[in-house]
Amino acid sequence: MKVCSAAGCDVGMDVDLQELTIVHYPDPCLRKVCEPITRFDDDLAAFAARMIELMHAGKGVGLAAPQVGILKRLFVMNATGEEGDDCVFVNPEIHDMRGNKEAEEGCLSIPEVYVQVRRALRCRIVGQNLAGEPVEVDLEELPARICQHETDHLNGVLILDRMGPGDRIKVRKRLRELEAAYKSRGSR
Repeated sequence: MKVCSAAGCDVGMDVDLQELTIVHYPDPCLRKVCEPITRFDDDLAAFAARMIELMHAGKGVGLAAPQVGILKRLFVMNATGEEGDDCVFVNPEIHDMRGNKEAEEGCLSIPEVYVQVRRALRCRIVGQNLAGEPVEVDLEELPARICQHETDHLNGVLILDRMGPGDRIKVRKRLRELEAAYKSRGSR
């Protein structure tokens, strides 16, 4: 797996799953396009399980691999918050987007920022599961929104790129705070 670094997010190294944490804006790995996953093994399953733990700990409904510094095309989600409703999508692609609705979104990588984002009401997600088997699911409403949000992460796109001018003004101060905190921590 590739672990993101401040030097360009392309450092290959072994990953200690317990050391993974959610990275915050403006970490550069949030702006990178992720690579497809080609190896389906126990390490991938363990990585997905750790991501699910982090998603639940952060009280989120979705989490993409670049949000933990891994530049691979995988995300986890749980639209209901119920145990047993966790889903993992590997190498996902969004198809057949229909309708649209604007709604408030937040992001575990941009804490305390909530903006209005227009998304398709319905979509089909095509990808693979943790065994590498094909998966195709039709989604609507919140699950469709989550899949679009997380797939954006895999392409280096943030909710900040989709917000309107009013939200841009509203969140400007918080973004400056996140930028200052990132700068004071230095590179990862």
